[in-house]
Amino acid sequence: MGSLPARYLVFFQYFGTKYSGVMHTSNDQSVVGVQNYLEKAAQNLKPIVPIKFHISSRTDTGVHALCNSAHFDIQREPGKPAFNEKELLYGLNYHLRSEPIRILNVYRVANSFHARFSALSRTYIYRLLMGCTHYSQMPVFERDLCWAPAGRSLNVSAMQDAARFLLGTHDFSTFRSLNSETPLRSPVRTILQVDIQPSPGFLSHHYEHRRLEFWELKFRGRSFLYRQVRRMVGALVAVGQGKLTPRHIKELLEIKDPRAFPPNAMAPPSGLFLKSVEY
Repeated sequence: MGSLPARYLVFFQYFGTKYSGVMHTSNDQSVVGVQNYLEKAAQNLKPIVPIKFHISSRTDTGVHALCNSAHFDIQREPGKPAFNEKELLYGLNYHLRSEPIRILNVYRVANSFHARFSALSRTYIYRLLMGCTHYSQMPVFERDLCWAPAGRSLNVSAMQDAARFLLGTHDFSTFRSLNSETPLRSPVRTILQVDIQPSPGFLSHHYEHRRLEFWELKFRGRSFLYRQVRRMVGALVAVGQGKLTPRHIKELLEIKDPRAFPPNAMAPPSGLFLKSVEY
C-alpha cells in the first residue's frame, strides 16, 4: 500500500502552433496535445500510479496560452514524502525543456480542489494586426501570433458599440461551433468583460515607419462555448470593416442558431491566447 496521493494545481503556458490543442490525444498521431507532453514529463517523477492532468480550459489547435491551469495527483512509494512545490516546478520544466511549454507555478491544494470546476472566471485575449495589404507583409516575428484581416484600419468605435451587446448573460447558440458536446452543454453563458484596446507588437518600435496597428480584444467570463471567442472576434471585426452593423450582433444573439453565423467570419486560431484562469 503506497502513501496517500497529494494534489497539486499547476499554471502553465505554451506556444500552441505545433500542438493539436491542449487536450490529450492518441500518441500515435503525428501531432498530439499539450497534455501528452505534460503527462510524459510527469512520469519522470516515478509515481506509483500514472499521473493524469485535469485541464481547466480547453484550447484548440493553434491557440496559445499565456496561462492555463490543471490539477493532478501524485502518489509516491511508501516512506517518500510529498514533493514540495519548487521541486515539481523545476523537475517538470527540466523534462519539458525541448518543448515550447513552461510550468509557471505549482501549488499544493486540497484533494477536493478541481482545476476546471473550481475556476471563477477565464480571460482570453485576441491579437489583431491592421495595415497589411497582403499576408506577406506581416512581420516574421508575429507569424502565428496574430490575425491580419484585410483592410488598412477598423472602425473601433463601432466595434465597441457592438461589443456591449455581448455583455451579460445570453443564449450564445449563434456564437458556438457545433461539435459532439453541443447537445450536452447549455448555450447560456455570461460575459463579464469585453475590451478593445491598442496593443504593442513584438519589436514594433523598430519598424514604426510601416504604421502597423496592433489591437487586443479581451473577453472575461466564467466559461465559454466551443469556438465562441473566435466567432465573437470574427463578428466584431466584420463590424469594424463595415460588413455588419453593431445592431447585427444583437440580432445574431436573438436568432440562437449556429447556422445563422456569417460564413467564413470566424477568426483564425493563431491570434487567440488564454490569458488567465482565476480562482
